[in-house]
Amino acid sequence: MKFEIFTILPEIFSPYLSASILDKAAKKGLVEFNLHNIRDYTNDSHHTTDDTPYGGGGGMVMKPEPIFDAVESVTGTPPQCPVLLMTPQGKVFDQELAHTLAEEPQVAIICGRYEGYDERIREHLVTHEVSIGDFVLTGGELPALLVMDAITRLLPGVLGDPTGAIDDSHSSGLLEYPHYTRPVEYRGWRVPDVLLSGDHQKIEDWRSMQAIERTNKKRPDMILKFNPEELSKKPRAFLIDLLKKSPNKS
Repeated sequence: MKFEIFTILPEIFSPYLSASILDKAAKKGLVEFNLHNIRDYTNDSHHTTDDTPYGGGGGMVMKPEPIFDAVESVTGTPPQCPVLLMTPQGKVFDQELAHTLAEEPQVAIICGRYEGYDERIREHLVTHEVSIGDFVLTGGELPALLVMDAITRLLPGVLGDPTGAIDDSHSSGLLEYPHYTRPVEYRGWRVPDVLLSGDHQKIEDWRSMQAIERTNKKRPDMILKFNPEELSKKPRAFLIDLLKKSPNKS
């Protein structure tokens, strides 16, 4: 998979992309992170990528010409892959979109700065306006890194455990169950006995019920959307009973 990242600050990306899982995935040839400096696609001596807004107002606006030229020179005219615009006005990025984009051979990401983008970029170039939450940052570089991280770990061969991403929070529609490791007892707090039992079915049922309980407590909006038929018999009965008693039930 190829990520095509368009930014005026490519140096921001190198430290993160050259560490841990993303670096290993790139060295294995499972993913490419291609950084494109939007300034390289300007036609003036100052490499201008922004200008004052028509109609007045504070701040500067990202110009359309260098962004169109940069993206189209790499992805085609029109672009032959999803083009993501990182913006607080976009749809909040989630695990479902991460899975969808992980199926693509190439994804382009535009990282803005200043007050915003010329509207023609939104209307005629991008396919997805993406946000990472209801807050504003100084640029789209950090959100782009989050998006790439979430997508990359879903690619086959990236994680050491081939099933590692399956039980992640949000992947199944539930938050992930609790994890424990050695020692068995720490400061009087003991690992639940079921995890030491060696009974795989009991362990799976316990994990499912813990995921249900945790999701209902922390994200009741998610539990109301979850389909009980995806669970085995015991966790399914647990969920149905919990929903009957839940004050969050709509």
